[in-house]
Amino acid sequence: MKHALVFGGSGQIGIPLLQRLYHAGWRVTAISRHEQHDRPGLHWLHGDLDAMPPLPARVDAIFSCGPLLKFSRWYAQSGIEASRVIAFGSTSAETKRGSADADERRVAAELREGEANLFAAAPPRSDAATVLRPTLIYGAGRDQTLTRIAQLARRLRYFPLPRGANGLRQPVHVEDLAEAAFTAYGAPATCGQVYAVPGGETLTYREMVARTLACLRPPVRLIELPSPIFNLALLAAQATGRATGLGEAAVRRMRSDMAFDAAPAQRDFGYAPRPFRPTAEMFDTPSE
Repeated sequence: MKHALVFGGSGQIGIPLLQRLYHAGWRVTAISRHEQHDRPGLHWLHGDLDAMPPLPARVDAIFSCGPLLKFSRWYAQSGIEASRVIAFGSTSAETKRGSADADERRVAAELREGEANLFAAAPPRSDAATVLRPTLIYGAGRDQTLTRIAQLARRLRYFPLPRGANGLRQPVHVEDLAEAAFTAYGAPATCGQVYAVPGGETLTYREMVARTLACLRPPVRLIELPSPIFNLALLAAQATGRATGLGEAAVRRMRSDMAFDAAPAQRDFGYAPRPFRPTAEMFDTPSE
């Protein structure tokens, strides 16, 4: 029986990944900062990357579904034996690299540092690492983009966008990311590689938001505003705390294309994500 160590197992990607490992007959040790309940084949450890509990000496694979930089630093100094390491990063490593926002540039730099750390630490241990870079994640009500849009829209009963928000996007479902991690493990071609894992459909930012609003119950109206008026509305929302994290750089990206090539992932491990067909339940925040 194969044995996996999973970081972020209670997160939005980790939960469906655990399901795949379980149904495939793996034995799983998962780490969580919150108390979880064991079940046959799944043992939870209470801790995190800053306060690690005792771990198995050897596993067949390590899956990291959490912060890449912290994981890579832990992995580099850990003594655990694992022939395969599959870790999630983000396409933000590229899209935020030249951002006008210093915090966003820091995020991009930390993602690239995490990847470099991982690929430097794996070969001397005879491990093979793979990094998966998702685009805009949705599907579990825990993402910081579409779920936040849906929540704000439900409160306001409308959602404003600046005109010309036509940058390309590829929202990717958490189930497809879990499947990508699971199948990448068994694909030798993925060893030592970084893959973009976008969603199965490329659409404009405006259309992505419009579909999100249309699936809510009741549906929410999309309002497009001229840029000067939108900027004033954004300032007012920021002042009241309703637009936290939405700055000038984020608004500028609404008009910028952020589309990535899925062909390498399709070629090497059969990646086949679904098109963007949201439902209201996808944006409901799960209860703890």
